[in-house]
Amino acid sequence: MDAVADAAVGLPDLGGHSSLRGRVADALRGALAGGKLRPGVVYSAPALADEFGISATPVREAMIDLVRDGLFEAVRNRGFRVVPLSDRDLAELTEIRELVEVPAVAGLAGNVPAAARRSLRVLIDEAAAAAADGDLIRFLDADRRFHTGLLELTGNRMLVRTVLELRARSRMYGLAEPAAADDLMASAREHAHLLDALVAGNCDRARKVMMRHLERLRRGGR
Repeated sequence: MDAVADAAVGLPDLGGHSSLRGRVADALRGALAGGKLRPGVVYSAPALADEFGISATPVREAMIDLVRDGLFEAVRNRGFRVVPLSDRDLAELTEIRELVEVPAVAGLAGNVPAAARRSLRVLIDEAAAAAADGDLIRFLDADRRFHTGLLELTGNRMLVRTVLELRARSRMYGLAEPAAADDLMASAREHAHLLDALVAGNCDRARKVMMRHLERLRRGGR
């Protein structure tokens, strides 16, 4: 019998605003990455909604979205269970990302428009500030938008969708632990190093930074 959560897990109060589905999904991803939601445990939408301070409907909708991402699975009449991610799963997902994402991003060397550079710099600053503040959810949001912005420059919509799905599947646990704080800051700095390499047209440098970035994921960092 699966464990069922019977206590608060420390989710943020999102208030009573409408159109919360996406914000709830982002908060749940952050809770997964921070180890607040545990693999193999069943969580009910109403219980999580109480912690968020909102109705159960947007929470249930967000969790259904995360089921499609492979992060949860529905448990009939009980709620949603966090899908465990084995070391082998993580290694294989990271390997696929290395095969797909690294050459795609490195291929942008020398081809990042000025407008994109500015918007990406803003996201780099957001990620760095979030890392410095220890705000995991805000960091993950800025990180996702940074990498999405880079991938969208390829003009390949299927590539963007595929990599985002891989990123969602290869989410991590335990980033909230103190031992992982340095990894979070290092990851934020790598965003800047990557963009610098791309702007300079240094394909080899960009490739090395991306490989190091993904290797951090394989080890359990960002």
